[in-house]
Amino acid sequence: MPMQAIRVHTPGGPEALVHESVERPTPKAGEALVRLEAIGINYVDIYYRSGAYPLPTPFTLGNEGAGVVEAVGEGVTEVKPGDRVAWAMRLGAYAEYAVVESWKLVPLPAGVTAQQGAAIMLQGMTAHYLTHSTYPLEPGDTCLVHAAAGGVGLLLCQMAKKRGAHVIGTVSTEAKAKLAREAGADEVILYTQKDFVEETKRIMGGKKLDVVYDSVGKDTFDKGLTLLRPRGLMALYGQSSGKVPPFDLQTLNNLGSLFVTRPTLRDHMQTREELLGRTRDLFGWLEKGELSLRIERTYPLAEARRAHEDLTGRKTTGKLLLLP
Repeated sequence: MPMQAIRVHTPGGPEALVHESVERPTPKAGEALVRLEAIGINYVDIYYRSGAYPLPTPFTLGNEGAGVVEAVGEGVTEVKPGDRVAWAMRLGAYAEYAVVESWKLVPLPAGVTAQQGAAIMLQGMTAHYLTHSTYPLEPGDTCLVHAAAGGVGLLLCQMAKKRGAHVIGTVSTEAKAKLAREAGADEVILYTQKDFVEETKRIMGGKKLDVVYDSVGKDTFDKGLTLLRPRGLMALYGQSSGKVPPFDLQTLNNLGSLFVTRPTLRDHMQTREELLGRTRDLFGWLEKGELSLRIERTYPLAEARRAHEDLTGRKTTGKLLLLP
């Protein structure tokens, strides 16, 4: 039975996204078929589309979605047909239907919509592991959040404040600065107007940061290291400006026995228990109104190319969704 999907046959720019009809997948043992109601767009999709993260072609893009279980394969006990679910970290979401390992499917509470579910899984769990596991923030800690008005950034600022940290964010425009402040950033630096290193030093008054959460990469990594206290942590979780080039590990010694990590969500949801623990927090905060989720724009599935152009053109803040 046919369905509509967005596939990549040859990696490249937004033009590599092909809207076409493909055969609807069938769930195997341990899998479920989900009819998608909302699809999350993430920067990692750009890396796959461009070939920065190589995949065998052709492939259906998308690592995050929410919808209703249509059918289950043999041995599935976690979900049943009719369940409202969301997931992250399984390729194939840019489509009307997707097959997902059943252990990765998280039930959506009644108070959480499919759009909210698709919007918070990947970026919300990323912000969660960064603030709760990679560097578990404590009251009195100070963190620097690059791209503080982005999808992860807005959630990261909120979670850092929930843990009692002092938050400094970097953004490109006054409009984004306003959003970052609303998300809890105590100080916001417009890196297009002022050098973020000098501004951070001024704000800190001679003290240094406990942790830098960096999704930008090449343009910010080296400078960010100089702002960390001895034994501070650089958490590099993205590369929107390009890959960080190789560097001399002696630099970490010279700057104060620093730590550097390059975490990924896949390693922070290795078990169903860990997955449910993180999403229990996220959905609970959403239902209680303790976490603000900014869904900026939705696009029809067929307009995935335009969505990617908007995302890479820095025209967006918060979350972008595709709607089948």
